[in-house]
Amino acid sequence: MTEATNTQRDLCFADAYMSAILVENVDNYIADGIVVNLSTDIIYVEGEVDTPIQPWRSATLRGNAVRKADRIAVLKIENLEQLGGVMLRGWDWFGDIYNGFPRETPLFMSSIDSVGFVTEDPFVFTRERTDVRKPQQFEIKLKCWWSPNETDCFIHNEHPFLEVHTQIHGYGRMQKFRERDAATVYEDVIMAPGFTHEPFCIVTGENEWTYPWHRYYTDLESIWLAIELHPVD
Repeated sequence: MTEATNTQRDLCFADAYMSAILVENVDNYIADGIVVNLSTDIIYVEGEVDTPIQPWRSATLRGNAVRKADRIAVLKIENLEQLGGVMLRGWDWFGDIYNGFPRETPLFMSSIDSVGFVTEDPFVFTRERTDVRKPQQFEIKLKCWWSPNETDCFIHNEHPFLEVHTQIHGYGRMQKFRERDAATVYEDVIMAPGFTHEPFCIVTGENEWTYPWHRYYTDLESIWLAIELHPVD
């Protein structure tokens, strides 16, 4: 039996303000929005010259076709009016999840969607090598964040998973620090809609990733997508 192509569903944080679709077994799927490649293979987008989207990276498409892919997410802001009312649409203030988070920080997180499993070599994910030697299984989880202008979204370095982020709306920056102190910033990665940054971590052990002190900082009201790979025991 031939497997169905372009099977799709809404991601759990989709609403009238932001469309968010998961598409699997992609075959010439017409996409209009920010396309995130949720696979370990390069995928190609049709055009005058077909162009690649690298694994775990993204591109903004305007009604052109993704040739082939195991799995993609397609996100698009549909309505800007009252977009920031996420706390009234089921998103959680981060302080209700993380004890000690500053009460004055307006950082809100959507629900988390588990979108499937993938076999990935963590050293390839982090760009520490290009050839696959130690593949392992990961669960892919997606969630979105929202904050208004000029928000410090918390300096941290603890993650039991691999992650990158894709900017969906607004402008901000991923920042790296030498210490847990904003004055020690040493790199700004500018985040514009449709952009996914390179991984920040390196592999330092079995299911162990070391991150620098880092944070997201909003320049303008922003929604960004977290793409997390959680190791499967």
